[in-house]
Amino acid sequence: LTTRSIYAMMQKTDLMVNYFGGSSMKREEKNQQTRRRIMDSALAEFAANGYGGSSVNTICAAQGISKGIVYHYFESKDELYLACVEECFQCLTAHLSAALPEEDAGAVEDQLGRYFSARMAFFQEHPIYQSIFCEAVISPPAPLAEGVRARRKEFDALTVSTLERLLRRLPLRADITVEDVVDLFRQFQDFINAQNRSPSIPPEERFVHRDAQCRKLLTVLLYGVTERGK
Repeated sequence: LTTRSIYAMMQKTDLMVNYFGGSSMKREEKNQQTRRRIMDSALAEFAANGYGGSSVNTICAAQGISKGIVYHYFESKDELYLACVEECFQCLTAHLSAALPEEDAGAVEDQLGRYFSARMAFFQEHPIYQSIFCEAVISPPAPLAEGVRARRKEFDALTVSTLERLLRRLPLRADITVEDVVDLFRQFQDFINAQNRSPSIPPEERFVHRDAQCRKLLTVLLYGVTERGK
């Protein structure tokens, strides 16, 4: 082989790599765009109607996508719902992690306020996640409860670690441990979630109602029910 022929072969190889590599990249981009369209439509449908009131037909119609395409990316309505729940909790956890410093020298009450303010800010910025969050924590679909729990695991861990950090700043009674308070918080949170399933609370008010209750619960757990300083 001459130098010239070797150079020509190298040029052809580069062209083939660019062609097929470029096609692969475009295909991947198209896949991501299609998946995003399905997710956006599903988020809107689940946020508006909850898991039980939603249908894959409506999700398809909103974006002009065939059922075959949806089922190419997601095996079932269940998998699509869990993907929306996962995205909700991943985005919320990332937002809180970025908004709340690991080391905060401020007063405990101020830190608690910052935590709930950061949560509220997230849902004001991304309102579509609010209903999905509420359904996931208050009344997840029974067959998917375990899957929902798995997808909110990092968020729950962040909440508990935030509470533990605040508790370490306070002088706990000798007969009370950090683990005791965390366990009580979980039990009361389950009670609050059960209360918020009541039909007397309009669905659009459940998030604000539950958030206010959780904030009051944490204040009582941290400071008790008596006037401070008395």
